[in-house]
Amino acid sequence: MPTSNSSSDRKKTPVNPPERREEILAVAAEVFAARGYNATTVRTIADAAGMLAGSLYYHFDSKESMLDEILSTFLDELWARYDAVLTAGLGPRQTLEALVTESFREIDRHRCAVAIYQREARHLGARPHFGYLAESQQRFEKAWLGTLERGVADEVFRPDLDVRLTYRFVRDTVWVAASWYRPGGLHSPEEIARQYLSMLLEGIALRA
Repeated sequence: MPTSNSSSDRKKTPVNPPERREEILAVAAEVFAARGYNATTVRTIADAAGMLAGSLYYHFDSKESMLDEILSTFLDELWARYDAVLTAGLGPRQTLEALVTESFREIDRHRCAVAIYQREARHLGARPHFGYLAESQQRFEKAWLGTLERGVADEVFRPDLDVRLTYRFVRDTVWVAASWYRPGGLHSPEEIARQYLSMLLEGIALRA
């Protein structure tokens, strides 16, 4: 049987290759992290990606949809890894250590998304399209506070520990690293996590 030469039978090149979308999202994440969401335009992102603003609309319908994909991808991965830790049956200290380590791994994978989340989550969470940001923050707080409270109850952590203050300290200390961390640097995410945990759990002063 002869092969048809009709256009409908030819293999078509995808209009929006996944690789190109990922490249644009990576550029958009860098721009959002550096300039902020409100100060960033579609043209700014297009210029940084080396394309016309009109061409960018073939891939995304708005800067909001780009930001949504950046943040939702990061949070979906973060929670997949956090949930694996929280359901592993670990003790409270081991859970805390694993959560800190996974946090640094996520900073390594999604540094710009973490920076955007820290900078934008509070005001974006008030928008219906980004309601999941507030929900994620509530889950995040519950996971960390629950781990610390369990550690106090199990006499693994100090009985006088202010768990909410400790949670805020750990949260801010870990996630602010996105402002200076660069992938491929001197220390791996796991090594940075180990050093942070050593300071958190053992302190920095020599015992007298």
